[in-house]
Amino acid sequence: MTDTMELIRRAHNGDKSARDRLVTENMGLVWSIARRFTGRGAELEDLFQIGSIGLLKAIDNFDLGMDVRLSTYAVPMITGEIRRFLRDDGMIKVSRPLKELAVKVGAAREKLEFSLGREPTLEELASQVGASREEVAASMEAGAEIESLYRPMGKDDESGCLMDKLAEKNSENEALLNRMVLKELISGLGLKERQIILKRYFENRTQTAIANELGISQVQVSRLEKKILKELKEKLTER
Repeated sequence: MTDTMELIRRAHNGDKSARDRLVTENMGLVWSIARRFTGRGAELEDLFQIGSIGLLKAIDNFDLGMDVRLSTYAVPMITGEIRRFLRDDGMIKVSRPLKELAVKVGAAREKLEFSLGREPTLEELASQVGASREEVAASMEAGAEIESLYRPMGKDDESGCLMDKLAEKNSENEALLNRMVLKELISGLGLKERQIILKRYFENRTQTAIANELGISQVQVSRLEKKILKELKEKLTER
């Protein structure tokens, strides 16, 4: 893990070879997650490419102060990218170039949000991806939530979506158990601690964005996150 942290540190400092090595070392993880979504109307190779974007985001946004493995941090980001791709590739058909631009805009949006500590403007996004304001707006509209198998079944995301109900039978019990354990662990946290974990790992929010929303510093969020993860890990080990 020490070698991985050093590679991440070098990657954050602009070392492309270190970043490429991290990607190569985690390709198996991306393939593993991509295979879970086969049979849903997309080629495995496309799912892998989309999942790789999530891996790159995980590498670029990874906080070296966290007591967590890169692979653990990357799983929800890789999964999230693939889910969004499948959701946006549903009933509303848009051109491939527009879909590709939507992916670039999504990546640029997260990068700018991390660096600026706020939601980027349309002009900033357009400048970042090298497109016009109109093209960026169109790509964002194309990526809007649609009626599909991935739309939440209830009023909130916690109710799940129809595709979740159609998951492979052999993983159903394991997934249910994982959700029950996770829900129990998180329910034991305080309000602020619970908000940090949910926003950080379920909404893929940056520490800076969470700090601004909660009215505390980024350093405080980092320290709290590290403390919470340690406590959750200890509780999980005790089970």
